[in-house]
Amino acid sequence: MLAFPRNQVAPVSAVEVRLEPGPHPFEVEHAAAIEASWQREVAANPALFDGRVVLLSHIAYDRGRLAGRCHAVRYATLLHWRHSRPPGAEHAFAHAALVSGDGALVAIRMGAHTANAGKVYFAAGSFEPVDFRDGLVDIDANMAREVLEETGLDIAASPVDETYHLYSQNATTVIFRRYHLAESADAIAARISAFVASEAEPEIEGPVIIRGPDDLPDGLMPHMRAIVDWHFGQ
Repeated sequence: MLAFPRNQVAPVSAVEVRLEPGPHPFEVEHAAAIEASWQREVAANPALFDGRVVLLSHIAYDRGRLAGRCHAVRYATLLHWRHSRPPGAEHAFAHAALVSGDGALVAIRMGAHTANAGKVYFAAGSFEPVDFRDGLVDIDANMAREVLEETGLDIAASPVDETYHLYSQNATTVIFRRYHLAESADAIAARISAFVASEAEPEIEGPVIIRGPDDLPDGLMPHMRAIVDWHFGQ
């Protein structure tokens, strides 16, 4: 088994993240603190919803194969975990990196009512129990669902890179894959903006176009810089 690649973009040939039936040890051990933290979170932002997401208890990387075990937890548990990130618990999620026909990246800025208000990254969300098929996470289904929910874009049939890649730092791993859209970045952004305008309670503020490694918007999440540099360095 090779050392897990941290702070670098690495290729991923297979993803085998399995959903375990039991509770996550972190959630069991810190149940009281999680509830107290959640009460503070919703007091500050009543729009937050305590749904079910997953948190990993194990993650490993061996010659391109990414394997892990995860457990369904409260969203409150994930928010509490983010403050301390102790050993034995990690977060993983997927990014559909949208590449326009003119070579730009099209990301989004999160809405003011969300836990990541104002932050810029590719449309995405934590893995949820619905994203698992026969116990294993379906990365592409998760990415297509999140992009559709947040932007209105249906990317299920779009051309994609042959392989995934990952970038991991601070106990958080993003698994990403480039989706190649034929339209220009401006045209894609216009479609996203129209979708946001049509929504009663949109999850995002709107699209953000990134045209190069020096064209970085305010609020860009730290992991995005590595993905942007990797994309424009190809």
